[in-house]
Amino acid sequence: MENKMDKPNGPVAAALLAGGIGCAVLGVVTFANQVMPTSAFSQWLVWYKPVGALAGKSSVAIIIFLLAWAVLGLLWRRQEMRFGRIAVISFVLLAVGLIGTFPPFWLLFISPIPLP
Repeated sequence: MENKMDKPNGPVAAALLAGGIGCAVLGVVTFANQVMPTSAFSQWLVWYKPVGALAGKSSVAIIIFLLAWAVLGLLWRRQEMRFGRIAVISFVLLAVGLIGTFPPFWLLFISPIPLP
């Protein structure tokens, strides 16, 4: 029977960090789309008209998450990582993602619309 201590924590660390990266990407893409809704990037995010840019924002975040998980998982599959440091980085990236999807944060960067 294999001892649990013999397994490296690299694959778990890769999944955690990839999740943080995916969250941060979602926050940054959402922020960019809300602050500059008429930009070429925002128009590119409309992959399915009835849904609007939501389809592109979520799909880009999922694709980046999967790519990060695959790359980090391959690089770290047999390594013992400093899990505490990776957890802190992941939670900072999660915070970036949450802030980027928080409407009051966007309003700091959007000029107010004058009332008639």
